[in-house]
Amino acid sequence: MPFFTAALAGVILGIGLLLSGMANPDKVLGFLDLAGNFDSSLAIVMAGAIAVGVVGFAIAKRQTNSLLKLPMQLPSATVIDRRLLIGSAVFGMGWGLAGVCPGPGLVTLAMGVSKATAFVVAMLGGMLLFHFMQKRRHLK
Repeated sequence: MPFFTAALAGVILGIGLLLSGMANPDKVLGFLDLAGNFDSSLAIVMAGAIAVGVVGFAIAKRQTNSLLKLPMQLPSATVIDRRLLIGSAVFGMGWGLAGVCPGPGLVTLAMGVSKATAFVVAMLGGMLLFHFMQKRRHLK
């Protein structure tokens, strides 16, 4: 059952990304182009997502189990440190260069967009690099 609900949530997210235009790199780059042809429509999408997330997390914080009776697993980190800032900057630069982030990258790959393959391969490579750097860091 958890796999089915995760897959269903992924499909719903993918449909939402397509309907909102978040899977369209040109639309995303228009949103990020503050000095040029700025497209504010994604700000509305983000505001809506944040509002839903705030309500969802407020409810989840009061629960010990999910709706599927699995243990609730919420993020516990609250510190804004150097690693978070560097990671955010790298993510932002990648988003600005490609106009794609992980969710839309997977959606466009599933749609058969050939440019998405390079993005997803690079994303997975970055994840592997991070994993090996973490292992090496903990061995010292």
